[in-house]
Amino acid sequence: MVVNAHPRPAMRFSAMPVVAAVISVLVMVMCTVGAQGPLGVVLPPLIVGTAVAAAVWAVRRSRADRTAYESRLTAWAASEAVLAERLRIAHDLHDIVSHGLGLITVRAAATRHLPKPADVEAALTDIEDASRHATTELRRMLTVLREPSAASGRAPVDNLDDLPGIVHGASLAGLRTRLTVEPLGPVSQGVQVAVCKTVREALSNAARYAGPTEVRVRVYRDGTYLVVTVADTGPSVDGWRASPGAGHGLTGLRERIGSLGGTLSADHVDAGFRVTARIRDEEA
Repeated sequence: MVVNAHPRPAMRFSAMPVVAAVISVLVMVMCTVGAQGPLGVVLPPLIVGTAVAAAVWAVRRSRADRTAYESRLTAWAASEAVLAERLRIAHDLHDIVSHGLGLITVRAAATRHLPKPADVEAALTDIEDASRHATTELRRMLTVLREPSAASGRAPVDNLDDLPGIVHGASLAGLRTRLTVEPLGPVSQGVQVAVCKTVREALSNAARYAGPTEVRVRVYRDGTYLVVTVADTGPSVDGWRASPGAGHGLTGLRERIGSLGGTLSADHVDAGFRVTARIRDEEA
């Protein structure tokens, strides 16, 4: 189960106790002194002026408290988005690495019946034991990060074969999409996951901010980097009103790509918006 690292900030208003205390003192003074003599002329305007000043101060203080609260809430939400993305990275890492270690274990175990020198047999036995131990430790450390839905089976890890389906899904949402995938050669599994998540997040942003618009998705290799660009042409409907989300999707995506040694940029281009991810691919 995923647990928030930090509790949600609470909204605190520091002005209310002070205003309540001031009003209580003024009422007590009025009741004690009464309205006789010179004080009866001076005291009421003084009390009213003090009450008005306290009310003005309370309003300004409340606004300052709300602004501070919204700032804390924004920082908290951004932190939670980064944490959630790190947990998703851990989930993907578990799937990818455990698959590789499992393959090593199976291949090493499959050589048991083959004739081989004693030192080679000992080395293969050590490899098999080490990979089994590493798999067990990996699962033990990352099981705590599993979501509750993992008990019913997690969805398969994203790969480049999923890109047409991701883009087609965006077309069903009203975007006019075009996908270009140039020859990439071997691509590591972690980079494939990052590519799919980049395309999915960028298309989601285009649908929210630009509505039914044209979007070009391009994936190509630049040396040891895989480059993903998702560019839209801006709103194509007059009076289109954007429906922005929390604004933390790109923050989490930047965290994921940065963990792979890459960079993510998001810029306005002409009337539209372009997201560019450069992801280092060790398979190259």
